[in-house]
Amino acid sequence: MNRVLSIDGPGEISWVDEKLPDVPDGGFRVETLFSGVSAGTELTFVKGVNPYLKSVWDPSLGLFTEGTPGAAYPVRGIGYMQVGEVVESRTSILKPGARVAMAYGHRTGYVADPMTDRFVELPPGFDPLMGIYVAHMGPICANGLLHAAHDLHGQAVQSLGDGVRGRRVAVTGAGVVGLLVAQFARAYGAAEVAVLDETPDRLAIADKLGFLTVSGNPALELKRRWRHGPNDRGADVVFQCRGQARALALALKLLRPQGAVIDLAFYTEGAHEVRLGEEFHHNGLTLRCAQIGRVPRGLAHTWDRERLSHETIRLLREHGDELGEHVITDVVAFDEAPDLLYDLATRRRHAVQAVLSRDVQHESG
Repeated sequence: MNRVLSIDGPGEISWVDEKLPDVPDGGFRVETLFSGVSAGTELTFVKGVNPYLKSVWDPSLGLFTEGTPGAAYPVRGIGYMQVGEVVESRTSILKPGARVAMAYGHRTGYVADPMTDRFVELPPGFDPLMGIYVAHMGPICANGLLHAAHDLHGQAVQSLGDGVRGRRVAVTGAGVVGLLVAQFARAYGAAEVAVLDETPDRLAIADKLGFLTVSGNPALELKRRWRHGPNDRGADVVFQCRGQARALALALKLLRPQGAVIDLAFYTEGAHEVRLGEEFHHNGLTLRCAQIGRVPRGLAHTWDRERLSHETIRLLREHGDELGEHVITDVVAFDEAPDLLYDLATRRRHAVQAVLSRDVQHESG
C-alpha cells in the first residue's frame, strides 16, 4: 500500500495509506527515492499560518477574499521536491529504471499521466539526491535571476546571467533558496556575491561555499566595500530569500541608489518592520516579486518551466557535489517525517535542507 504524508491539524502529522490508481495508457508509476522538505511553505501548514487556511485565492481577481478557505485539514500531498524511479510504464517515452524529478508531494509512490503531470527525466549519471531541486525549487531560484535580467534588459533577455554578470550581488537569507540563488549568480558571472543571514550555522555554510560573508553592520560594511562613484555605493541587485520582514528591510538598505530587490520570500505574517519612508524612498529603489507562478512579462514563451529546470540541471552538474555536501544537512527515513516536520516547525531541530529517503533505515529508540 502506498503512503502519503498528512497534516491533520496544526502540529499534527501522520502517514496515511493511499491506494494508487491503475497506470493509465501513456502513463507510468514511480517509487519515491527522495523527497525534499521545504522549511518555508510546508511548515506554514504545520504551524497553521498558511493564508490558504483562512481565506480563498481568487485567481481572476488576484486577491485573497473571504469565503470558504482554499485549504482545510487534513492537508495531504504537500511538498514539491520529489525524485522517483519508474517501476511500471505504459509509455515509450520512459522505461522502467528511469529517474524523474517531479512535484507530487510526500508520498512513497505515485502514478503519473504525462498529459497532466509535469516530469523531468534526470540525465544518466546525475546524482538523484540533487534531483530534488530540478522540478520546482531550482526553477524558483532561476526565476529570481530571470527577473533581475528582465529588470535590466526587458524582453531582450538572452541568458540567466544578464542581470548579474559583472555586478555586485547580495543575497539575504542563507537557506536553500538563498544558497542556490547565490550559486546561480556566481556561476553566471557575478563580480562578487555576498550572503547575509542571522544564523551563524547558515552563514558558516555560505562561507564554506566561498561566498563573501559579513559581520557587524552588513549594510555599512558592504557599502564601504562596494563603491560605484560619489554618493553611489552598495549592491547592484539584492535577492531577498528569507520570509522575515527584517530581512526585506536589510535588503533595501544594502542597495545602491536606484537598485532593485528581487524578492523570492513568502511573508506569512506580513512585513510590518519594512520602513518604506527611509532608504526605499530616498534612494529611489525598486522591489520586484519573483514568484514562481509566473516569469517576467513577455518572457513566458522563451523561458518556460522546462527551460528553468534544465538551467538547474546545468548548474547542478557543475556544482552539485559542493551543494550536496554543505546544503543537504539531514537525510532521514520516510518513517521519521512526522517527527521531523514537527521539530522543524517548533524549532526543536534546525536543518538547511532535510530530505526523506527510501533507502535510509529508520532507527527506533
